Amino acid sequence: MKIAVGIIGILLGMISMLQSCAVATGGSIAANHDLAGAGSVGVLVGLLFFVGGAFAFGLPLVSAIIFVVGSLFAFIAASSFTDMKIWAFADLILAAMAYFAWRSARRGRAGSAAETKTK
Repeated sequence: MKIAVGIIGILLGMISMLQSCAVATGGSIAANHDLAGAGSVGVLVGLLFFVGGAFAFGLPLVSAIIFVVGSLFAFIAASSFTDMKIWAFADLILAAMAYFAWRSARRGRAGSAAETKTK
């Protein structure tokens, strides 16, 4: 599950950064400061997707925290840039997946430690 979270997080990070760059540029050209600002926050959310996906391979709990922070930023920017709601929910889904991957890995380590002690 860690590998899936990592790959999906990195891919969604690249896609959301590309979309947010286009929105920020369009907002700047149209002199819409709210949209340009929301696009800039979207670039940050995309970067957090990317970083969260990278951490998912080794530290899934850190990845879950990063995804939650990205989701909070996305919900803040969703008032001007409505697609950010989609990215926010995707962040929350990946955060839940990363948390469950961390929890199952922790249980696996605890189970193997208990087996070693009984031998």
